[in-house]
Amino acid sequence: MILTYASQLDYDGMAGAPGDGPAWAPEDFAAMGAFMEAFSAELAESGELVETRGLDAPVHTRRVGNGPEGTPVVTDGPYAETQEVLAGYWIVDCVSIDRATEIAARLGACPAPPHVAATAYADVRPLVESRDELDG
Repeated sequence: MILTYASQLDYDGMAGAPGDGPAWAPEDFAAMGAFMEAFSAELAESGELVETRGLDAPVHTRRVGNGPEGTPVVTDGPYAETQEVLAGYWIVDCVSIDRATEIAARLGACPAPPHVAATAYADVRPLVESRDELDG
């Protein structure tokens, strides 16, 4: 699984609102969208794409935890203690974690304003089918 991250400020910037940096220009947002569509299409063509999704802004998130005596506690996002949240993911079926890492490295070419590109990263994590596959 290839995971990408963003913050509420990043989502605000993509929507045109200034934050820590300038708001995204419409052409920046369009270029990012075109890149992501082409990236996913190439993975689909190669047969390596299993699934991909982008996630909505943190402001539309709910966190469910346990309160006193196990009662559920629901908190609306964004969360002051969290700077980054999962922004999207790709599940790829490829020969090795090295190949998945090569694929993830291509995300570095995604167009973005310089202040966004400077801090962008992706995680590559193998999926497991059962607890027996977990290292531990």
